[in-house]
Amino acid sequence: MQNILKRIEKLALLNDYLTPEIIREKDVKPGLRNPDGSGVVVGITSKGRVEGYQRIPAEDRKNAWKITPVHGKLFYCGYDIAKITAAHEERGSFGFEETAYLLLTGALPRRSDLNSFMKELARRRPLSRSERQIIMSDVPNDNQMYALHSVISHLSRCDEQADSTNIDVVCRQSINLIAKFPTIVAANYNVLRFAKGADLRLLRPRPDLTAAENFLYMISGQVPDAEDAHIFDIALILHAEHGGGNNSTFTVRSVSSSGANTYMAIAAGIASLSGHLHGGANESVKIMMKDLKKRVRDWGSERQLKAYLTRLLDRKEGDGSGKIYGFGHAVYTLSDPRAIILRNYARKLAEKSDARDEFGLYEKVEEIASKLLAARNERVMSANVDYYSGFVYEMLGIPRELYTPVFAMARVVGWCAHRIEQLMEGKIIRPAYIQVSTDEKDYVDLKRRK
Repeated sequence: MQNILKRIEKLALLNDYLTPEIIREKDVKPGLRNPDGSGVVVGITSKGRVEGYQRIPAEDRKNAWKITPVHGKLFYCGYDIAKITAAHEERGSFGFEETAYLLLTGALPRRSDLNSFMKELARRRPLSRSERQIIMSDVPNDNQMYALHSVISHLSRCDEQADSTNIDVVCRQSINLIAKFPTIVAANYNVLRFAKGADLRLLRPRPDLTAAENFLYMISGQVPDAEDAHIFDIALILHAEHGGGNNSTFTVRSVSSSGANTYMAIAAGIASLSGHLHGGANESVKIMMKDLKKRVRDWGSERQLKAYLTRLLDRKEGDGSGKIYGFGHAVYTLSDPRAIILRNYARKLAEKSDARDEFGLYEKVEEIASKLLAARNERVMSANVDYYSGFVYEMLGIPRELYTPVFAMARVVGWCAHRIEQLMEGKIIRPAYIQVSTDEKDYVDLKRRK
């Protein structure tokens, strides 16, 4: 048995590897990326717009365009995310529900609409008996993304119109999922705690609390500090949407285009987000920083920090990936607007929690890592949203195993908005692949094969 497995592995490595020469010869775009790093345009959306570079005509004839780095901007339905979060900071208001309404409809809600929408979300947050049974009967899983995927994929059993793709039904399903995600993520975690010996604590969401407040309440058993809840609300807003080209949203759009039901499409998005190249980077940042703190004696020493980060890049430290987690992005260059906003809130939490030294370490690593990466890659690589989000979540008392489920809890808004948009487009996503070779082979009888 072991020999045949090894042979299959050997043949797969031999026959499935694509050389750079073949890719150039066939003029294909691996990862749907252009040679200059920009994304191949495959669709159009009214939801999110990400700006991280400018494409200007190249002076030489080899390349049609040249990428010019710019400071990043993120827009939700035309509204700058920095202005959205600043407005809620100034008013002291919670904005995740308003953001969900905006992304689903394309319009900012009137006060009466927002009040009605928030009441509808509050009404839908509690789990039904059958939904609770799904969570309680599921095998407890240390990986909370696996647990979330399992629950969401089973929710179609609780919906008599699960397979309908009528927009009115999908809107209802979307609002239901947006409302229930915080409850489901918290319940999954509390069931895991129970399986490990803690008392079972399945708190029902409170109708007088927002999504951010309710989640912190359901995982801790205490109504959260107002400032903490507001900061978490901002984090949810920042993670709610990021255009149609990010891997999980494109996955949701692709699966939706086949006519699959809402629960299957969202479960596919969760599966995509579970990958370490997409959603799990904030956990990787925390693991990396924990190792750094063990191995670097003087956090204030630029020399020691630079030496450690250099060893990371040389695959001599950390997980051997050669990556400094939390840096670089497919679109953003000079800066990630979400990281800038989260950095400011991380500073506030650090001052409040007497974690100034640790926050100072994050800032020093950010400065040194950006320079090292720019020198090695010959392009600008700034801190991304994952670099500070884990720090913020830790300060808020959110366990590390929930960092990526919290990402999903926010991004389900964008997934649902894009699903509706894709269903209205009405075409199945079906890109083309070409074969490495078009030469026809002669079929050899089994007796004559060597």
